[in-house]
Amino acid sequence: MTDQPDSAPRAPEGVDTDKPSAARIYDWYLGGTQNWAVDREFGRRVERQWSLVKPGAKQNREFMNRVVRAALQAGVRQFVDLGSGVPTAGNVHEIIEAELDDEDSATVVYVDYEPVAVAHATLILEEAAATDWAGIVHSDMRKPRTVLRDEVTRELIDFDRPVCLMMMAVLHFVGPDDDPEGMVKAYRDALAPGSWLAISQMSEGDGSGPALEGLRWLVEQYRKTSNPMWLRDRAEIEPLFGGWPLLEPGITHLPDWRPERELNAVEAEARPFAWCGVAEKPPA
Repeated sequence: MTDQPDSAPRAPEGVDTDKPSAARIYDWYLGGTQNWAVDREFGRRVERQWSLVKPGAKQNREFMNRVVRAALQAGVRQFVDLGSGVPTAGNVHEIIEAELDDEDSATVVYVDYEPVAVAHATLILEEAAATDWAGIVHSDMRKPRTVLRDEVTRELIDFDRPVCLMMMAVLHFVGPDDDPEGMVKAYRDALAPGSWLAISQMSEGDGSGPALEGLRWLVEQYRKTSNPMWLRDRAEIEPLFGGWPLLEPGITHLPDWRPERELNAVEAEARPFAWCGVAEKPPA
């Protein structure tokens, strides 16, 4: 991506653009423009040390897109995207618009605690004339009760019907002191049978060599930001599904969940460093 410092919109009131933001850095990884110089510089430093960061981000976004399409094909019409970040191409509402015809409909709730993410999501939904079926909740996903009781959530989501709840590359920002298992359980308990829970999580996986050392360096750098990072292995991720039956192919690396294309050499190198899976809530 060519840096264009003037392309980033004016920061909303109260947004700190002097400190790197995980949401804006991720936008840069995906080739977006909703980021500032401090985010781009942080991203470049990460990429120099761990060249797989952009391929990894792309694999995560493609996994999310496949989950949304699969949920729609299964008849799910409600989506909650926790820690949705700064809007970038391939958002949930864009996938829905591409997949459904005019006679079908769905609803989407994005959730993020960063004011900049909320500001840009609001603008994008307004420009897309989607505010009657998609909305943004300005809240910390680590507070399930607040998210679930928010006015936007209650307006757009009927928890008596199936929901696709997505935690895409956000749980690595939930530390042990945040009680990740309790947090995820609170969301699971709110969902109706037939709901889906989709999780992707960065991990050391079965990586090795310089790539693994680069990832460990990345984690240390994030520990210096407002969004410290924790990696989890497969054994730590599986309990988060609460015993719900996993949809095929189970817990896999990102590009292995119902793949739609072949990987190039660099993408294959990034493959080991994240896990993902989707589970469906069984009947009571």
